[in-house]
Amino acid sequence: MNTTAPAPTSGIPAVFLDRDGVLIEDCGYPHLPEHLILMPGAAEAVVRLNRAGYLAVIVTNQSGVARGMFSLETMHDFNTLLVRRLGAKGAVIGATYACPFHSDGAVAEFVHPDHPDRKPNPGMLLRAIADHNIDPARSFMIGDKPSDMEAARRAGVSGFLFDGPDLDAFVRDLLGG
Repeated sequence: MNTTAPAPTSGIPAVFLDRDGVLIEDCGYPHLPEHLILMPGAAEAVVRLNRAGYLAVIVTNQSGVARGMFSLETMHDFNTLLVRRLGAKGAVIGATYACPFHSDGAVAEFVHPDHPDRKPNPGMLLRAIADHNIDPARSFMIGDKPSDMEAARRAGVSGFLFDGPDLDAFVRDLLGG
């Protein structure tokens, strides 16, 4: 009789994608449909990542909610629109995490001195890792700010700083062709 326990299964690989400045152009608190302008190569990059076996997860700070610039519902609607637009081009986003909190807010319920989800804190990434059985060792983050890189480091995933202009070319180089 074999009493050896089965080998533990490792989680799935994921790519954590910042939203503004990585997937879409950062026009300063984008939240209206007309603000949704995909970065060059964004949809193609997500398709490439999907085909390589990565779960694509958006992790985005959205302090415009705390600042009273737009509502939580508007933020969710905008994120849903982004996922739909990418999906129309064959790009699958597996999950979206957004942090509406900020220390300098005008909407009391979203004011927090250092919310664990607000990058550079790793809360959104850690929740995604737990929610989707993600293997941090086989995952990475693409962001456009040092706070994205710090959140990745704190979550135990590699981080890569994207400075444009073409996300698909950037991802192609990351994946080695």
